Amino acid sequence: MRIRSEFPYKCKHHELVWIPMSDGIKLAARIWLPEIAEEQPVPAILEYIPYRRRDNTRARDDIMHPYFSGHGYACVRVDIRGSGDSEGILKDEYLQSELDDGTQILRWLAAQPWCDGNIGMIGISWGGFNGLQIAAMRPPELKAVITVCSTDDRYADDVHNMGGCLLGDNLSWASTMFAFNSLPPDPAMVGEKWREMWMERLHNSSLWLEKWLHHQRRDDYWRHGSICEDWSAIQCPVMAVSGWADGYSNAVFRLLTGLQVPRLGLVGPWSHKYPHEGIPGPAIGFLQEALRWWDHWLKERNTGIMDEPMLRAWIQKYVPPNTYYEWRPGRWIGEPTWPSPNVQEQALTLSYPGTLESPQVEVEEMSMTIESPLSTGLFAGKWCSYAAAPDQPHDQREEDGGALVFDSQPLEKPLEILGSPWLDLELSSDQPVAMIAVRLSDVAPDDKATRVTYGLLNLTHREGSENPKMLEPSRFYRVQVKLNDIGYSFPSCHRLRVSISTSYWPLAWPAPRPVRLTIRTGTSSLGLPVRPPLDETDQHIDFADPEGAQPLVKKTLRWTRHSWRVIRDLGTGQTTLEVINDDGTVHIPDADIDMQRSAEEWYSYQGDDFNTLRGETVWNRGFCRGDWNVRTVTRTVLSSDADSFHIHAELDAYESEQRVYSTNWNTSIKRDLM
Repeated sequence: MRIRSEFPYKCKHHELVWIPMSDGIKLAARIWLPEIAEEQPVPAILEYIPYRRRDNTRARDDIMHPYFSGHGYACVRVDIRGSGDSEGILKDEYLQSELDDGTQILRWLAAQPWCDGNIGMIGISWGGFNGLQIAAMRPPELKAVITVCSTDDRYADDVHNMGGCLLGDNLSWASTMFAFNSLPPDPAMVGEKWREMWMERLHNSSLWLEKWLHHQRRDDYWRHGSICEDWSAIQCPVMAVSGWADGYSNAVFRLLTGLQVPRLGLVGPWSHKYPHEGIPGPAIGFLQEALRWWDHWLKERNTGIMDEPMLRAWIQKYVPPNTYYEWRPGRWIGEPTWPSPNVQEQALTLSYPGTLESPQVEVEEMSMTIESPLSTGLFAGKWCSYAAAPDQPHDQREEDGGALVFDSQPLEKPLEILGSPWLDLELSSDQPVAMIAVRLSDVAPDDKATRVTYGLLNLTHREGSENPKMLEPSRFYRVQVKLNDIGYSFPSCHRLRVSISTSYWPLAWPAPRPVRLTIRTGTSSLGLPVRPPLDETDQHIDFADPEGAQPLVKKTLRWTRHSWRVIRDLGTGQTTLEVINDDGTVHIPDADIDMQRSAEEWYSYQGDDFNTLRGETVWNRGFCRGDWNVRTVTRTVLSSDADSFHIHAELDAYESEQRVYSTNWNTSIKRDLM
């Protein structure tokens, strides 16, 4: 990344500004102001998230917000109520109180003498969510949104569920926020009341995992904050951004399809990161693109941004399977509209004993069965890659032994797809509750198999997730499994492979009991969204190199450690996936604080016993400055039997190594066709 130290405008940095709410609560903000704003008001850009602006996101904030400010914007980074240095309690994601606070922030900003009343919201993940959600409330001050790595549908396409299946990331994410919610504010910001605020958070820290598991089907809890419930509610322009390795790329395509306002979509090869820091590369000059967007919608300048194609996407080329990529080869393409008339459906029929045939080939109807071992999924990687640990899918041959596999003939010429593949299946189950996992892989001439995309479906949700219906054992049903959207180029001489399994642990929590599915070949098919290369238009799609403001200077006090290990004890039958995500300890001179953060996760089972499934997470977080030394340890265990999910959780807080708070939770929640 190119570092910019000079900008058109000099700016002033305000470490702490209090924004008052109507109920007396004050929210903590960091603000960067162009000096000209004192005499000539400027537009404002708001990022509103719970991840601690003082320390945890400081490095990311220092690259982006001074960059925008140096180009004539007031940039405001606010801690959500109950997080960082803000007062109050954070009780859950995207509550109406959070969104109401957001509209009050917008009104406060517009009333400041340095703001001209035109405000944009930007955010990645949580901040991308609430930017859309607040836009749907139509506050007049909000003129445009950039939403990165977010979703329009909190049930169908978020960290909690996928295709009606419970995601392993639901536990991982709940544990992340369990740790965040246990942390104190900074005494340097809030003064002597820091301990009182900390104790209030600890005493009121609820178990979000329990709350989420009480909503196993699509109900009003998930409809709240899902802007897909009413696309017309959003009346301001939206730029939607994600990456193929991220968990939220599908939302970009739905937003382009559903919204009725000026909109742009951008999808690169990236994981859950802003594109100017994108991994896998290539990272792009995203801040320059964002600046073009802001200048157009907040300053009414013709930057040409709306002359770009509605969708710009990276078509990935083949790489051998690996769990981490610095770079994914490919090329940019552009589509003036989405859905695109350039994308045509192409079908391949599933054929016995395991091939994919063109519709012109006559295929006999046969039955094939599969009951996958619980080990199928250990090499799946994470639902949402964060590019820190080696968290992308490994060679799919490791998984295909536990799946039904259908291969095409070697391709005579390259085949490119853009959009969502799907699998139409005629199947039956020997159990009333079952799931199915479908993978599409690129098989090279040396037989290495790289996963291209995948999809999950809880078969009780085959007609929707509002009112799931049990299966009638041995009865055949026709179902469709939607795979994640993808842009990909299969090379000539490579084969397409469809793999079907009855479990995908621990990416998804398995069905209550072992399941055997019967698939009818001949009447089941793979659908592909085929897009031919359009060189005349695609070759003009390009981006500047990434650049940003001066990054935060940090001193490493303890090194990071990241690993994924599959541990199999052939004597006991115990199998464990161990995930270490230890960010070490760093000193942040600008805040004069030491910060430590580490997470460890274990996902295990015993033999083929579905009652032994278990996920455990442990987080250690801490801060130190002089004689102020605090840390918290949070532990969560999720297990299940055929009837219920079981949660055990622990929270311990320490000040100067003396434990000052401790509490435990033990609860069980009935499974609801999940």
